Amino acid sequence: MSLSHDFLPADDIPAPLRPALDKTWQRLVDSLAQADNVAEMTGQEAPSESWEALDEARRRQLARVLAISDFAAETLVRHPDWLQHLDASGELDAVPEAGAFAEQLSERLESVEEEAELHAALRRFRRARLLGIVWRDLTRPPGIDMWATAGAVSALAETCLEGALGWLEAHLAPRWGQPAPRADGSEQRLVVLGMGKLGAGELNLSSDIDLIFAFPEKGETQGGRKALDHQEYFTKLGQRLITALDAVTADGFAFRVDMRLRPLGDGGPLVGSFSSLASYYQDQGREWERYALLKARPVAGDREAGRELLANLRPFVYRKYLDFGAIESLREMKALINREVKRRGREGNIKLGRGGIREVEFVVQAFQLIRGGRDTELQVTSLCTALARLPELGLLPAEVVAELEPDYVFLRDLEHVLQALEDRQTQSLPDDEVDRERVALALGTEDWPAVVARLDEVRTRVRQHFDAVIADPEEDLAEEAETPAGSGVALEEWRALWHGELDDDEAQALLGEAGFTDPATTQRRLATLRQSRHVQAMQRIGFERLEALMPMLLDAAAGSEAPDTALERVLPLIESVLRRTAYLALLRENPDALGHLMHLCGASPWIAEQLARHPQLLDELLTPETLYTPADKTRLADELRQTLGRLPEDDEEAQLEALRVFKHAHVLRVAASDIAGTRHLMKVSDYLTYIAEVLLEAVLAMAWTHLTRKHGYPQRRDGSRAGAEPEFLIVGYGKLGGIELGYGSDLDLVFIHDADSNATTDGRRPLDTPVFFTRLGQRIIHLLTAVTPAGTLYEVDMRLRPSGNSGLLVTSLPAFAEYQRSQAWTWEHQALVRARVVAGHAELTAAFDAVRGEILGRERDREALREEVVAMRHKMREHLGSKGEGDDFDLKHDPGGMVDIEFLCQFAVLSMAHETPDLLAYSDNIRILETLEATGRLPGRDCQRLRDAYLAYRSAVHRASLTREAARGRDADFHAHRQAVSDLWQRLLEPER
Repeated sequence: MSLSHDFLPADDIPAPLRPALDKTWQRLVDSLAQADNVAEMTGQEAPSESWEALDEARRRQLARVLAISDFAAETLVRHPDWLQHLDASGELDAVPEAGAFAEQLSERLESVEEEAELHAALRRFRRARLLGIVWRDLTRPPGIDMWATAGAVSALAETCLEGALGWLEAHLAPRWGQPAPRADGSEQRLVVLGMGKLGAGELNLSSDIDLIFAFPEKGETQGGRKALDHQEYFTKLGQRLITALDAVTADGFAFRVDMRLRPLGDGGPLVGSFSSLASYYQDQGREWERYALLKARPVAGDREAGRELLANLRPFVYRKYLDFGAIESLREMKALINREVKRRGREGNIKLGRGGIREVEFVVQAFQLIRGGRDTELQVTSLCTALARLPELGLLPAEVVAELEPDYVFLRDLEHVLQALEDRQTQSLPDDEVDRERVALALGTEDWPAVVARLDEVRTRVRQHFDAVIADPEEDLAEEAETPAGSGVALEEWRALWHGELDDDEAQALLGEAGFTDPATTQRRLATLRQSRHVQAMQRIGFERLEALMPMLLDAAAGSEAPDTALERVLPLIESVLRRTAYLALLRENPDALGHLMHLCGASPWIAEQLARHPQLLDELLTPETLYTPADKTRLADELRQTLGRLPEDDEEAQLEALRVFKHAHVLRVAASDIAGTRHLMKVSDYLTYIAEVLLEAVLAMAWTHLTRKHGYPQRRDGSRAGAEPEFLIVGYGKLGGIELGYGSDLDLVFIHDADSNATTDGRRPLDTPVFFTRLGQRIIHLLTAVTPAGTLYEVDMRLRPSGNSGLLVTSLPAFAEYQRSQAWTWEHQALVRARVVAGHAELTAAFDAVRGEILGRERDREALREEVVAMRHKMREHLGSKGEGDDFDLKHDPGGMVDIEFLCQFAVLSMAHETPDLLAYSDNIRILETLEATGRLPGRDCQRLRDAYLAYRSAVHRASLTREAARGRDADFHAHRQAVSDLWQRLLEPER
């Protein structure tokens, strides 16, 4: 033996660790000597020769590993030959390729015949692989970090589970047979779900593995000496699997197994059928079990069936709505942990203590539970992946994640070092001075005080971020009796008012001091709500949420500009969600959202009604930066594409619901920006129109896909086959065509195609082309008007198509052109002025624009045109205008109103476009007026007066929509505008009057 003391470079090992390192080295030298003696007797290569061949860099790594890890030292003392094998295989420098672990274990198990041999093989395999993992973690070759270490430990656990299970299935088959096939003929195996960090693929070095066992279908085993019921068979198999990994033998253990996360814990069946698990979680599943299932992943056995099971459980884990109630559950779990930590004196525990590993995990999992149902990108088991996606979804600022991720890595690195010391599951800081020096060396810090200082910084930051997400919003109001809330009234006083603990005089005085103008009515309204049958029938958790919210809601109402109005408009929303109490939790957990709610509802009963009808829109209140900033058309299209991309293509119900929620949410954003005064009227209409266009494009694509899958593609006029892009047009008329949509506007639509009407589609169930496009149109209308829990998208009016209600639902472009040339009335050409393509094929759009230009650019008899336009206008006034005299007038239909301006623009286009083609460029009134001015067809002063009047009328109509008032105005307020419009009407259209 030439392995002297100098063989091991120790100059970079701290002095306090060198005595222990010397002792360890002497034990290794003695062990190598014994191994060499055995090798000499058996004629094999002496292990010490491979050690002598180690280069300087490897020997320095060896010194570092031996100085830090008793586990590594003890393993090498018992198996000195393993170092050569690990070095030769590359395991000391890199994580083995995928499948390498499984291949190695499979080779070892081929000769195993008894379960005792299985146990020994698993334990030796695990110890050897873990030695390589610890070595890499402590020496950090390129590409190795905490995540790589955690992934390697997880892969090792999965390999041992799968290897043990496969061996046990084959070993037990002669005695008990194999499970009967499933109803679809596929074989059945045990499904092993990994939970916690195993499910996440992020195990620590010495972790338990949390498992749930399941099997697909009930039945009996076949082909063995004794048939067993599936429940019994899989239970026995599961017990053997646990023993194979968990039992402590002369070789130690492979992995400690924890089965307490299964339904009913230790008191429940070890294994459950898919149907029993689904029934349990639906009827009895608790909030903490949702939390546990976030990380569930098939890790052994029938993994495909495991994915099927988890897909069926997904609605239990991820709610469709924003589930802020999950925060309460996490808060309660954290409180339990805190009490246990305090009771056992574990405040220094880096996992469970203040600012520890669990708090980072709770922050990420809170967002997964709250938003995972909608933001399906969060439906991942990996904390690393989920954390990285939070900024992308706008849920956590990038700078917060930039702190949380490295802080979490530091905590996990520290955890790995603590466990690498002795292969012991611990997250407690050491008291022993030598162990502290080892930890400092492993983390690359100067000394133990430096470790503690870094740890304190990390835990302080983690706790701050944890508090920002998880902490109780009332925690800062612990002394609320002395510290008034935003309204100047302490929450304790609002709580007493809500509970009815104040007499009438006290209650009304409190409300009066807080700014309510009718305290008696407000007091009665609150008492009626609290004593209502719906409140009294609430379940405990819902009632507790209401009790926690109401004092905060009263305070927010008192802080609004009109407390009585705001509260009266918000209470119907509260009443509408008494059975969907996650929304109560949402408001309670987000006090700022309450302020936005009061502001918007106080300003607009329309918004209040929308929120009460569609409470999922409360989500929008959580992000003011988007609430008051509507998206442009490109961003709208991207967002809708992502939303629909998360849903299964064949789930039309989910798609329809998503379209409606998308529409309501973005219209709410427009209304909020409108109320806040951050958007000009023209922009409001632009955004409302963009929303409609994006939705129409999506609906057209959905309908086209649905029809072409069934019936194939239609044939173009040149005989070629239509493509995947819908060769179809949706033409918008009226407010949609004129880019002047308002809140609640319906859509005037015309459908056009340009395929060969004499051909058929090319699918397995071909249709005549006209029938195909008629069904396409019907499908589009269905998608737009179908009622879902989120209401409808739009009301649709198809009466402007050729021949109106008696005409075809979908018209070919040649037929449309011929109708406009030879049969259309003047009023239909007026309507065409405000027509434009809002969704559909680009080439077909150009063809439609050419037809529109031809029709509108035709030279007309000016006098005949004037008579027809005036006659139609008088007819409309008779039917729609005001019937009596008064101080107010109908903004749209009375003389001098909006429709007069529209008719003036339409008359100008129809009478002048043959000489001024620029008038054909636009379909909206404002830009038509601008074109008339720019081309000199009307005096600039007249055009400006018409624009001013039109914008004033439209602004008033918008406000009337938001305030749920009739579209009427006081004549005195609009007299100048009416006069300007009437004067120009007389000059251009009725000069003789």
